[in-house]
Amino acid sequence: MVPGHASHSGTARFSTRFPKLNATGHFRQPEHVPHLSHLWLSSIGIGTYLGEVDSATDQRYTEAVLAAMGNGVNVIDSAINYRFQRSERSIGEAIKLMNVQRDELLICTKAGYLTYDGTVPADPRRYFIAEYIDTAIVSREELVGGMHCIAPSYLKNQLERSRHNMGIETIDVFYIHNPEQQLSEVPRAIFHDRLRRAFAALEAEAAANRIRVYGTATWNGYRQDRTAADYLDLAQIFGIAREVGGDGHHFRAIQLPFNLGLPEAFTKENQKIGARKVSLLTAARELGIAVIASASLLQGKLAGSLPEFIRERMASNKDAEAAIQFVRSAPGITSALVGMSRKDHVEANLRVAAKPLAKTEDWGSLFQSSNESSD
Repeated sequence: MVPGHASHSGTARFSTRFPKLNATGHFRQPEHVPHLSHLWLSSIGIGTYLGEVDSATDQRYTEAVLAAMGNGVNVIDSAINYRFQRSERSIGEAIKLMNVQRDELLICTKAGYLTYDGTVPADPRRYFIAEYIDTAIVSREELVGGMHCIAPSYLKNQLERSRHNMGIETIDVFYIHNPEQQLSEVPRAIFHDRLRRAFAALEAEAAANRIRVYGTATWNGYRQDRTAADYLDLAQIFGIAREVGGDGHHFRAIQLPFNLGLPEAFTKENQKIGARKVSLLTAARELGIAVIASASLLQGKLAGSLPEFIRERMASNKDAEAAIQFVRSAPGITSALVGMSRKDHVEANLRVAAKPLAKTEDWGSLFQSSNESSD
């Protein structure tokens, strides 16, 4: 397997190949984040979620990842369950063919959902029982909804599969995938205990250099009101990581949807730092956690019919560009993930990287304009 991990010298080397993008603020360092502060990361990352489960899509994803690397993207995101492990394997093929070095890339993946291996088996229930229950990788007691598990044995198993799927010794960011799923069946106290055990296992993986940092990749949890059943309190989760790993713990990244349609990470003060109510982005910054935005285009829904004032403030005459510009320019966002399964998607979506980030006043005025429109 390919050794190494993202490094300061490697990511700096990568950024210097793109002087025009360097001048626009496309590369940035998450200076507030221990273990990641020294890295130069692209403001746009490539996501690998959607697509058919077939060899043609596998090949297109491999080509898209290679094109992304060649056009200034060094943040690559996946999950073991994306396309039944095939997206990770497409990334692995790109790594074999890449014309960059391993230490120039931040490679991220997730685990939490049970997944098939490449295709749907003839008897899915029998497959999961034989693969995970009978082998004691997953206990029935820790399986939620028949498809979600964050037990240490399961996370370690999935991590090993992901490392081999992508052919790399070290995964830079390893997320627990939608941990709030657990709260649909277990009390919060049990959920926190499960997180505690999961974090302890991931600290051991970091010590063994199989991962660099870990975190949580969520959909609802960090965007909900504090009273919601599946709400996630970032400071509380951070506290569990510090309890397990000490001040040098490796819980240093989170992922959640952030876009023009789902701006709660900025607009909703649903987190607490001490007695203060703050937004998720503020809380993450103060706690030293990198925020990676998923669904920058809301799975394509923001690629058309945006209000004219948004395109004007984002200095773009194309909806998709304006939507990506909004996310990559947000205060506190490290990288904006965009699902790109084709080379032409990469080329189109990365045109915005050649533009300067939106001015702070123009970015902030979108919310004022939105409020005025609703009035």
